[in-house]
Amino acid sequence: MQPNDPASFKNPHSLGNKIGRLTWGVVWWLLFRPTFPRLMGGWRRFLLRLYGAKLKNTWIHPTVRIWAPWKLEAGDDVFVDRDVNLYNAYGIRIGDRVVISQGSFLCTATHDFQLSNFPLTGKPIVVESDSWIAAEAFVAPGVVVGAGSVVGARAVVVKTVAPWTVVAGNPARYIKDRVVKAAVGGENLTTEAQRH
Repeated sequence: MQPNDPASFKNPHSLGNKIGRLTWGVVWWLLFRPTFPRLMGGWRRFLLRLYGAKLKNTWIHPTVRIWAPWKLEAGDDVFVDRDVNLYNAYGIRIGDRVVISQGSFLCTATHDFQLSNFPLTGKPIVVESDSWIAAEAFVAPGVVVGAGSVVGARAVVVKTVAPWTVVAGNPARYIKDRVVKAAVGGENLTTEAQRH
C-alpha cells in the first residue's frame, strides 16, 4: 500500500488566484460580512461583481462563504441564506428563482485519494432554475441540480438530480416527482428570493 506523500503535493492555483482570494478574504471580513442582512444586499452584490461574479438579482446573506467570486454566476430571484458555503474552486452556476437554504455546502473540489500526492481535482456545480436546496444539504463536485428539483434537508447529493424531482438522504435518492399547485386564494407562488 502506497502512503500519502504530502511533500509531493502541488497547489494547482496560480499566484493571481491566490492573491485574488487573499484580497477577497480581507474584503469579505471588513466590508461584506459586517453588513445588515436585509438592508445591504445591493452593496454585497457590488462587492462580488467587483471581484468578477456574474450576478443578476441575487440576494446573498452576509455570512455566506464564497471561495472565488469570479467563478460564481447567479440569475434573477436567487436567495442564498445564512452560513451557506460556496466552495467554487471549479465554478458554480445558479439559474433563476433558486433558494439555497442555511448551512448548505456546495463543494466543487475534492482530492484524488488513489494517488500518493493527493492532487486537488474537481468539477463545476450547476443549480438550474426553480430549484431548492434545503438546509444543510451537501452537493458534490460535478452535480447538476435539475430545473424545478428539491434537495431535502441534510441530503448528500453525489450525482445529478433529475428535473422536477425531490431527493433526500445520504446518499440522496429519488423520493417523488415535484408537482407545483396553485397557491391558496389564486395568488401566484412567490419564493423567498422574490420577497427581498
